[in-house]
Amino acid sequence: MISTTVTTSGDAICFEPAGLVPFGRAWAWQRELQQRLLDDPTTPEAVVLLEHEPCYTLGRGADPAFLGFDPAHPPAPLFRIDRGGEVTHHCPGQLVLYPVLNLQRHGADLHVYLRELEEVVITLLAELGLQAGRLDGLTGVWLEGRKLAAIGVGARRWVTQHGLALNVDADLQGFDHVVPCGIRDRSVGRVADWCPGLSASDLRGPLLETFSRRFGLTLRTPSPQEALQGW
Repeated sequence: MISTTVTTSGDAICFEPAGLVPFGRAWAWQRELQQRLLDDPTTPEAVVLLEHEPCYTLGRGADPAFLGFDPAHPPAPLFRIDRGGEVTHHCPGQLVLYPVLNLQRHGADLHVYLRELEEVVITLLAELGLQAGRLDGLTGVWLEGRKLAAIGVGARRWVTQHGLALNVDADLQGFDHVVPCGIRDRSVGRVADWCPGLSASDLRGPLLETFSRRFGLTLRTPSPQEALQGW
């Protein structure tokens, strides 16, 4: 039986790097934060909020048939990573939230965790007057049949990596090179299509606030001792 008795103060470190972050660097940060929690379960949890340089990522079991290009010559860097799900695209104007949590502090249920991440986005968009939601059998957040947020996670011994990607004012052309999330009959969208003039920077604070409320966390900036390698 999985123990769920680990206590927490609700304190979590929030990393918000400036500018666009290469995917490889952010992935290394997540692995570093994950290892800290694995080595010492009393270590504070963490969340990283950023925008990526253009890239594509494939889940650990993703089918290359959903790529519209030769993986040896991608139009932007391509990574096969340790999360669930198929191919997705990251680019400027898309907010990417990477929570590194000990799920034993949050119910020890990966499927519930996925639904909670979806609920963060649904709640955030509701505050903008948008009635987004789920589609049966599909992961992510949808509005009028278009996917606004992709969800994909990985975990080692209940400590999470990866998370959610919300298209705010991103240029969606990069998605034309793939079948996003392996779903051929659904298109992607962005929040700015319903809220003209909204930018990713406008939603950074509201997204963090909504996430912290949902998970009962108080976010704080890292101390010098908590800085990440290459930060």
